[in-house]
Amino acid sequence: MGRLVIVSGPPGAGKSTVSRRLSQRTTAALAMHMHTDDMYAYVKKGFVPPWMPESRDQNVTLMNAVAASAGICARGGYEVFIDGIVGPWFFAPWIEAARTHEVELHYVVLLPDEPTTVSRATGRTVPDAMRDVGVVRQMWQALQSEAGEARHRIDTTGQSPDQTAEAIFAGLRDGRFRLA
Repeated sequence: MGRLVIVSGPPGAGKSTVSRRLSQRTTAALAMHMHTDDMYAYVKKGFVPPWMPESRDQNVTLMNAVAASAGICARGGYEVFIDGIVGPWFFAPWIEAARTHEVELHYVVLLPDEPTTVSRATGRTVPDAMRDVGVVRQMWQALQSEAGEARHRIDTTGQSPDQTAEAIFAGLRDGRFRLA
């Protein structure tokens, strides 16, 4: 059996870079990196920016789809590193996927300080990357205040992606990030 590892955080926290490293460096025989933004890119009509209040139904539907897919892959033996802005408000589909597919669920929040987060987000050059300072701050504040227990958080302010990946592997080994 595989496992699900959600790597959350605000834009610019390093979720994609770190998740990619984790999926490449894990000792698991099978591993994958699921980028939740890809699911949002599939919407071609009726898309609502996911940080807008009126996006709730869209966000719930898409998060249900990603969680179900990730659960199927984990049941198939993959260690699945999911990168996306996933707060406690989105735990239900992940807990259900872990329960349904009888796999472990881990939750990590990369949370550099706010100035570092804003600097990293606005300095990104990846096409379509979120660079809007207001939105970045809004998401940072939401995760800062609602990201669950402190044991799930990593302050990545002064860390390289490799240091963050090592901290996550250590936390996974000792069960620090286990959610379900």
